[in-house]
Amino acid sequence: MTDQALAPPAEQPAAPEKAPSAQKAHWWDPLVIPVLAVFTALVIGALVIIFSNPDVLTSWKGFFRHPVETLRLSLQTVWDTYYALFTGAFGNPKEIFSALFSGDWEELRIALRPLSETITAATPLIFAGLCVAIPFRAGLFNIGGEGQITVGALLAVMVGFSFTSLPGPLLIVAIVVAGFIGGAVWGAIPGALKAKTGAHEVIVTIMLNWIGTFLALYALSLQFFRPAERADPISKPVGVAFPHLIGSDLRVHAGILVAIGIAAAVSYLMNRTTVGFEYRAVGANPDAARAAGMSPGRTYVSVMALAGGIGGLAGANLLLSTSPSVTPGYSSGFGFDGIALALLGRANPWGVVASAFLFGALRAGSRTMQAVTQTPVDIVVVIQALVIMFVAAPQMVRGIYRIKPRRSEGLELVTRGL
Repeated sequence: MTDQALAPPAEQPAAPEKAPSAQKAHWWDPLVIPVLAVFTALVIGALVIIFSNPDVLTSWKGFFRHPVETLRLSLQTVWDTYYALFTGAFGNPKEIFSALFSGDWEELRIALRPLSETITAATPLIFAGLCVAIPFRAGLFNIGGEGQITVGALLAVMVGFSFTSLPGPLLIVAIVVAGFIGGAVWGAIPGALKAKTGAHEVIVTIMLNWIGTFLALYALSLQFFRPAERADPISKPVGVAFPHLIGSDLRVHAGILVAIGIAAAVSYLMNRTTVGFEYRAVGANPDAARAAGMSPGRTYVSVMALAGGIGGLAGANLLLSTSPSVTPGYSSGFGFDGIALALLGRANPWGVVASAFLFGALRAGSRTMQAVTQTPVDIVVVIQALVIMFVAAPQMVRGIYRIKPRRSEGLELVTRGL
């Protein structure tokens, strides 16, 4: 035999180890944390309901004597409360199905009155949520929704009572445009200050909230804004309103169509256009965006102006629906609710719409809940606060439900432009 035949076989090179593949993404991944946050908030809210009810508390004092009865009473109290909240927000399912099967459309309209109130409450919340969500995508935190809504409403109401000779549809359009312009101007100020001086937008927008509030108080002290027969701080009414969609006795109006249209336009802008790409690029890394030829300063001004304009639309919407005159404290906290909506919706326009309907349902249903079960409406505020807390702390939710984070996760919401 030859030496070659006697030689031991050469070792074959080891096959390279396969790199661990990234965890497959699913369409429902962005929904997991918000849905679990809402569920967890409702569970903790149920505990608050149980231990704030005097009858249930009395039963718990003798828990070891009658544990089954105590648990039954606790669960029944929670069920009654949440069922009243649900029916107050969406209507009684039995009445709705009965009207559908009988074909009685008038009865169906009456049964859908709670849903009408939910949609009405959700409409300004959609604008307020988008007002905060859009700057998130550019790495900015807009706390100025209150001021932008107020100033937008102030300019819109001035147009509304000054051009009463216009036909109704044209006057509605003019009021909407004026609301957008007023909010856009107020929103562009912090964007310009950040671009030119580096001033932090959080501080500037908070200050502008107060300036907007006192500007409105000053304007309402002028005879030009007030009705001739009134001396209290209230503006003249606009005199027109959005058309109602399901009869004049139900408050749901065409403003919801405007809100959905704006959400669709924002979604297209952010995901399908060059401008939206620039917003997201600046939000992810301003220095890299600048090196690529983009202007972070111009982006800051434009994105804050757009966000402020949409906030102004919330003020115009209120004028054309439920509050035809501007009064002190006109925004009623919608600007701050928008922060919660943007977080819950993960700064996605359609997520904001869904979050607005959730908060609108809680607001609309709370009145029925209190009337039927004597549960204070404050429980709704507790649930909203818990939702915000859990959404803002996703690691807490993952820890509770033993959810492993995806490999692609790990960056903060504002930084990654979600």
